[in-house]
Amino acid sequence: MDLNEIRKNFFEEIGKAKDLKEIEEIRIKYLGRQKGELMRILRSLKDLPIEKRREIGSQANALRKDIEQALNEKLKQLQTTNYKLQTNLDITRPGLKPKTGHLHPLTKIEQEIRQIFISMNFSVVEGPEIENEYYNFDALNIPKNHPARDVWDTFWIKSPSKSEKFLLRTHTSPVQVRYMEKHQPPFQIIAPGKVFRYEATDASHETNFYQIEGLMVGENISLANFKFIIEQFFKKFFQGKKIDFRFRPSYFPFVEPGVEVDIKIEKAKNQSSWLEVMGAGMVHPNVFKAVGYNPYEVTGFAFGVGLERLAMIKYGIPDIRLFHSGDLRFIRQF
Repeated sequence: MDLNEIRKNFFEEIGKAKDLKEIEEIRIKYLGRQKGELMRILRSLKDLPIEKRREIGSQANALRKDIEQALNEKLKQLQTTNYKLQTNLDITRPGLKPKTGHLHPLTKIEQEIRQIFISMNFSVVEGPEIENEYYNFDALNIPKNHPARDVWDTFWIKSPSKSEKFLLRTHTSPVQVRYMEKHQPPFQIIAPGKVFRYEATDASHETNFYQIEGLMVGENISLANFKFIIEQFFKKFFQGKKIDFRFRPSYFPFVEPGVEVDIKIEKAKNQSSWLEVMGAGMVHPNVFKAVGYNPYEVTGFAFGVGLERLAMIKYGIPDIRLFHSGDLRFIRQF
């Protein structure tokens, strides 16, 4: 096939092309590197005399430019036609700004708390939200009929087993018990997660919320160690603010002695008040016995804090129910 025949055939075929697929097939047929008609002629130039090579080479290159130009024009023609037929786009209409998501304030708070404790060599441990009675109560020195069980309004789950009762965990302390059963001290851990309480909701109470509980166990661990860790944590969490601390005696069945931690954060006009933020204490010997530790060889402290409460203090949020309302106006503030 000579150049004139290639030109004739090409322009006949490109004139009949009706879609992009046909245009691509025509391009490959004539300009394809492997079997293209024009490229075949260009590759054969090396076998011709130099004068003939110059003549045919010049004509072939000119034809290639014509073919490429015709392909582009046909492509634009089809694209313009398809655009007019298929779209009703109003180019004068203002565009829509895409909305991007971001982290929930509770997620941000939890990540921040995790990083603070990790920087103090704590490990992060998680556990199941559905627990049995032993890990949620018995192993934590809260046996059946103990009056302290009334403190936790529990969501009990119907179970086919009469020997084992299940519930939605009321705190993340069971994670600590499970960890101690499989590890030997010394160690320090935090256990973040969702917990559940069957109680009426109001501005400061919810049926489900998030906790982070901590545990440090080893030789000669004392409340002095606890005081240092907790003060360092709150100073980093409320960075840039002056904080006063108060430790008050309190009762929790799984610690002895027990304390509650209050903080006072200096405000703009030197107005401040004591806020209860944490329950804690030295781990009760009965808890150590339940996990197989010798309470005469090791000691430890445990603490628990609510994420929502810390977020409400840090961001000035008045109602805990806002966290789970699904109101994007609230979420977007953070």
